[in-house]
Amino acid sequence: MATITTPTFHYLRDLWDDSVAAALDEPELLRYRSNLLGADLRITNFAGGNTSSKITLPDPLTGEATRVLWVKSSGGDLGTLRRNGLATLYLDKLLALERRYPGVAQEDAMVDLYPLCTFGVNPVVASIDTPLHGFLPFPHVDHLHPDWGIALAAAANGREKMEEFNREFGHRLVWVPWFRPGFELGLMLRRAVEENPGCDGLVLGGHGLFTWGETQRACYLNTITTIDRLGQFVQRAIERRGAKLFGGAAQPPRENRRELALDLLPILRGRVSQQKRVIAAWCDAPEVLRFVNAHDAAALAHLGTSCPDHFIRTKIRPLFVPAAPRDDLAALEQNIDAALAAYRDEYADYYRTHAQPGSPALRDPNPAVVLIPGIGMFSFGKNRTEARIVGEFYTNAIHVMEGSTALSGDAPVGEVPQCGPAAPHSAFRTHTNYVALPASEAFRIEYWALEEAKLRRQPAEKELSRRIVLIVGGASGIGRATALQAAERGAHVMIADRDLAGAESAAQEARAIASREAIAAVAVDICNRDTILSALRATVAAFGGLDILINTAAIFPSAQSDAAWQSTLNLNITANYLLADEAARLFAAQQLDAGIVLTSSANAVVPKRGSEAYDVSKAAVSHLVRELAVSLAPHIRVNGISPATVVQGSTMFPRDRMVASLTKYGIAFDPAASDDQLRERLAAFYAKRTLTHQPITPEDCARAILFLAGLHARCTTGHLIPVDGGLPEAFLR
Repeated sequence: MATITTPTFHYLRDLWDDSVAAALDEPELLRYRSNLLGADLRITNFAGGNTSSKITLPDPLTGEATRVLWVKSSGGDLGTLRRNGLATLYLDKLLALERRYPGVAQEDAMVDLYPLCTFGVNPVVASIDTPLHGFLPFPHVDHLHPDWGIALAAAANGREKMEEFNREFGHRLVWVPWFRPGFELGLMLRRAVEENPGCDGLVLGGHGLFTWGETQRACYLNTITTIDRLGQFVQRAIERRGAKLFGGAAQPPRENRRELALDLLPILRGRVSQQKRVIAAWCDAPEVLRFVNAHDAAALAHLGTSCPDHFIRTKIRPLFVPAAPRDDLAALEQNIDAALAAYRDEYADYYRTHAQPGSPALRDPNPAVVLIPGIGMFSFGKNRTEARIVGEFYTNAIHVMEGSTALSGDAPVGEVPQCGPAAPHSAFRTHTNYVALPASEAFRIEYWALEEAKLRRQPAEKELSRRIVLIVGGASGIGRATALQAAERGAHVMIADRDLAGAESAAQEARAIASREAIAAVAVDICNRDTILSALRATVAAFGGLDILINTAAIFPSAQSDAAWQSTLNLNITANYLLADEAARLFAAQQLDAGIVLTSSANAVVPKRGSEAYDVSKAAVSHLVRELAVSLAPHIRVNGISPATVVQGSTMFPRDRMVASLTKYGIAFDPAASDDQLRERLAAFYAKRTLTHQPITPEDCARAILFLAGLHARCTTGHLIPVDGGLPEAFLR
């Protein structure tokens, strides 16, 4: 093993803290080691890679000392791994499965036997990588996917460059040709170690890196030292290539790329959401722009990714959309449609070519990643986090192609070293020294029965999952309650309000229910079309589009005057029209079914003295709902709610109005009472005027709004739901 007692790091950092490690038992040390490795995306991807330790523990049945393999669970993430995310298996039982192994043609059957090797009462599902760790004869093993390591593993001259790396840095890495993870690969790794005594790591062709150590600390140090040195080796080649990387630049980044991206996001989201809606993200990181703008970008992108961890997220390849520097939005949209049609046809052909009788059905043929020269990368997922992670994975793939192409030499390469028992040389495609995984092997992983089983284990999606909701007036009252309920139901929520601090406060509360990335806040003045457009653009920037527009913002004038009349109608009716008009443009770009829910009032049909401006404005809102339902049909449903007085949490009931109302109705109250006490007293009075005698809360209104906005009301439009506790005077007439 190379000398690594006092390594010098160029890129990575040694994060190990002896004072922390001293307080941990062996399983916790494995967790600690895993977290340190997972904290740096240059070391491994999110939810990628695996770590293990072989630990001696007393058998819970016999009390005898026994060796137990602790290994990261299926689908777990190293950076956030906890002890309860580790599978535990009797090592001797796992190794004894070799006697039951029927051969590579039926190796998937071995997975059903892993639960029978479980140590203790542990429900954690063992990873498909379990035999890879079990059959390696080392106490502690790391299997990671560092970009620099995969760059070497995916190079057509990778084995030659590995030997060059070994000579320069004093390592003894060993090359293993491509093979899909599983029982057979575990036996191959053991054989490689047995045939190369003293080796200190394995490079898996097209896949990743294995390293190990006698102690937790030694394993961690060997891993980060090896990766850092691979970084030095690969980055040096990249720097030598300089501006000629990827064949050099074909065009520069566009100066207006952010504005173009915001125009394109809803178009792209709509096009790739025809089977299942997605959330979208856009990235113009320097390495992304350098790639998409390069001469070789289209050819390399079409080859696809090499590492299984990458293409499980990004699909076999991204969609590369040809684009000239002067293409306007209309031209870009035409290019997208043409490229997307070809992509879907090619994906269907890929499925037909490689599917077997028992293969899962054809999945969504739309891309997970779209690359557009001059503009950047668009990535898609079932939520904002996944959309971001998909983009991160393709950025990793770019780094891999960057390194592999930079490592090319002058001499022609014969058979690529990735070929072996899984696939012959003829199955591998290359471009400028980068070797992609054969389509047949990619299909075997993408449509693997074990991968299908993993997908089926995922929890059911929530009612509003994959939906993007913009809630105007979301800082307080009905809007805030709607935002919290939408978050609970799985929506991605943009909370917009004139009171930005209040919107941010509501967003923080919603993030505690949903996730940090699923909620955002923005300031808006809905009487101003420009700020409405800005709020819509902010929603697109955050999530990629919009599915549901909800407005709960309104004003109740404290006095009657010409100015009050004008401002009330502006905010309560004209602003609703402006919101709907701007949102309709966005909906049209997406070409997806969408919904709008506005907030009217029981006052729209119940005339009263002293509230003429408010009542008339709400009557207009009710009719606007009907007008918009007609004009925006068939793809946009427009509905509304008509609540009676909602006192709780409403900004329309400041203290002076509550005092005035209590006085007006002759309700006794303590002048020293708190605002909440006055609210309860006034709400109780209003409740007594209804048939149900129930105070109307923001939550009641939110439930009605989200019913109208959601899939359960897909055939309802132009309708207003009363949320008034039962007011006979407001009954339809």
